[in-house]
Amino acid sequence: MRWALVKVSLAVTAMVVLAFAVPLGLVIRELARDRAFSNAEREAAALAPALSITTDRDQLERVVASAGGEMAVHLPAADGEQASDIGRGRAPAVDVAAVRKVGRASTASVPGGSALLQPVALSTGEIAVVEVYVPQSEVTAGVGTAWAVLAGVGVALVLGSVAVADRLGVRMVRPAQRLVEGAHELGEGKLGARVPEEGPTELRLAAVAFNSMADQVVQLLANERELAADLSHRLRTPLTVLRLNAASLGDGPAAEQTRAAVEQLEREVDTIIRTAREAKPQTAAAGPGAGCDAAEVVRERMAFWSALAEDEGRKWRVAGADRPVRIPVARADLAAALDALLGNVFRHTPEGTAFAVDVHNGEDAVIVLVSDAGPGIPDPEAAMARGRGSGSDGSTGLGLDIVRRLAESTGGDVRIGSSVLGGTEVRVWIQLDGRQRTPGRRGHRGAVRRRRSGRSLSRRLVSTFNRPRSLP
Repeated sequence: MRWALVKVSLAVTAMVVLAFAVPLGLVIRELARDRAFSNAEREAAALAPALSITTDRDQLERVVASAGGEMAVHLPAADGEQASDIGRGRAPAVDVAAVRKVGRASTASVPGGSALLQPVALSTGEIAVVEVYVPQSEVTAGVGTAWAVLAGVGVALVLGSVAVADRLGVRMVRPAQRLVEGAHELGEGKLGARVPEEGPTELRLAAVAFNSMADQVVQLLANERELAADLSHRLRTPLTVLRLNAASLGDGPAAEQTRAAVEQLEREVDTIIRTAREAKPQTAAAGPGAGCDAAEVVRERMAFWSALAEDEGRKWRVAGADRPVRIPVARADLAAALDALLGNVFRHTPEGTAFAVDVHNGEDAVIVLVSDAGPGIPDPEAAMARGRGSGSDGSTGLGLDIVRRLAESTGGDVRIGSSVLGGTEVRVWIQLDGRQRTPGRRGHRGAVRRRRSGRSLSRRLVSTFNRPRSLP
């Protein structure tokens, strides 16, 4: 489209330049010719008074000599004398005789230029012919320069029109290309793809419509994922209660069948969650409306899990969630990650085990710590491997894999260690600028500072467990 516009502009401008430049060049040539012959007519007219007064040859020769050899006088025959010429004549005798006979000025082609033949009446009534030589250089004087100027102006106009057409083409093509790229990205599942609302009115309106459509798609998918997450949460809570109740049934066929059914149901729920998570489209690209308030999501999910914590006699604490903490992660993703971590605490630690969630807001990252006072994880690396889990019953590593993918989508990571509560501490590092951290000395120092920061946060959590249990 851009090059087509440039070609059209080039063709139209070239036609306009030719339409004006060619006639103007011809007019300039004719003006130069008229100027040269007008000068010659003035020179011939200057000799007419002398011819009307005298025909003395000596006097006429002096007048002709003063013209620099560019003038001649053809005198007619009179009083028995033959016709004579004064000065250097270049015009053919036939043309001179024709002008004398007709009595009207004329021009004749001569070697090196042209000759103006001007009839002049003598005092005797005869007709003399004044010849003025006009060199070809005078006829074309200034024509070449004028044509060169016209050609330069024409080339400048063509180049200028091409440059303007190219800029206009870029202004039209770039928004269209961005719209196409945005559509491809959205089709590939990058829900953060947006198009700058710029360019011509039509393309700007198309960009507005595309962004609105993308926002609606993101909202619809977020609503569906929120609904799926809510349903999974509602299933997990009664499922956990069933598992705990089934454990207290004792021995017997009915009890074994009940426990087997609960385990089968847990596996089915895990399968549903795994399928939903693996089918999630890519949302790593940042766009308008991306991100959420981590503190708000933590308070919301802790309010949900606090009911089960009360039933099992677990002490729990939340720290650092009393003020907004913005992170470049979708709300549903963070909620799913927190549910996975808290669900692991409830499934893999005995009843009455204390746990805590802490949010630390740094300059370039946000740390979310989930700590418990349980038995801990013997092999943290194996626990992070998808499909293996911690090695305990019902552990598949799916929950931690969900958390890991969320952190890595921002350039962060997940670490498992020992908490000051005596159990497991899962540290989720969420990078705010989305850049990958490079290994090296500075990265080592940053890791040391993060470990120290995580331990200090956990120590503060321990000091809060003796206070009354309530959400911030």
